[in-house]
Amino acid sequence: MNLKRYELTPQMRDYDAMKDPAERRYVPYLMYFHRTDFASPAVNTDRSGFRISTGPDGTRASAAGHIPPGPVRILAGGSTALGVGASADSATLASLLWSSYAPSGPWLNFGSYCFNPTQEVLLLALYRHLLGEIEEVVILSGINAVMVARFPEWQQGDHGAFFFCGDYYEKMAELRGRHRKGSRLFGRRGVTPTIATLDDARHDVPTVIGAGVETTLRQLDLWRRIAGPRTRISYVLQPMTRWMPYALAPQERVLFAENDRLSELGPWEDVYADLATIEFGQAYADALRAGCAKQGIQFFDLNPVVAQVATEQDWMFVDRVHYSDAGHDIVARVTAETLGLS
Repeated sequence: MNLKRYELTPQMRDYDAMKDPAERRYVPYLMYFHRTDFASPAVNTDRSGFRISTGPDGTRASAAGHIPPGPVRILAGGSTALGVGASADSATLASLLWSSYAPSGPWLNFGSYCFNPTQEVLLLALYRHLLGEIEEVVILSGINAVMVARFPEWQQGDHGAFFFCGDYYEKMAELRGRHRKGSRLFGRRGVTPTIATLDDARHDVPTVIGAGVETTLRQLDLWRRIAGPRTRISYVLQPMTRWMPYALAPQERVLFAENDRLSELGPWEDVYADLATIEFGQAYADALRAGCAKQGIQFFDLNPVVAQVATEQDWMFVDRVHYSDAGHDIVARVTAETLGLS
């Protein structure tokens, strides 16, 4: 099948290979992380799975690889912070901050595919020993927190649901079954469900926002404790097509329509209709802003800022939440200017 996705954004072949479920790397505590020492034209990782960032004169750095001397800066979050959609490591947000818009210190890429807020901070906790002084942490995130907040109540637990948790629950049910001598429940659902459907999703907007914000704020307190008392921490609500007034470029209309046709779940804006609105984004931002203020953490909603900068001539997105090279450049520049990074 000839996909417009690979025609217009050929770099996405490398991202698909990196996150291939057949090659998914399961990691204790985190549940999963990127393939290690992954090499491709668009995306490359170090011995622990962190994406490489590049700075002035092509200097390379990563959390489990080379780290330049002196304090470091961290860009954290989900796959948007990771830089999915960038045509090269040099075109990610971390690299653009380091090379162009906030070059006074190296920026390490702590973004990851499909992490919830708990996994985002666990990544720092598990690899903090590799880092020295952390001068700045920018967490550019938000969409994953409310996506997993829509998961069924029985998947939420004490720390929030996570992507692919159905696989986890299914395998744990099988393991319990093996320990029940003579049980006929082996391999069957049993009393506790293991697989969720869209019909099980939580659609009450205040509940979803409340759950996403509560989990995020709880982990922001851990970010402060783990990073260090002198570290400046900022939380940035990531720009997303449906959280701001945004006119799609021709390439975006083609890519989004193709993605909707191929999606097993159905059209994106039907599946996520309750959170894919400007009103949801504003209510979510207001709740995050109030919570961050109580913790003394800077909060910025980049959606209205980017909406003022982007034009119909800017092809910003490769899908609803990930950026093209032009989109990465716009978001990196706006992030640096909004946060006063140097």
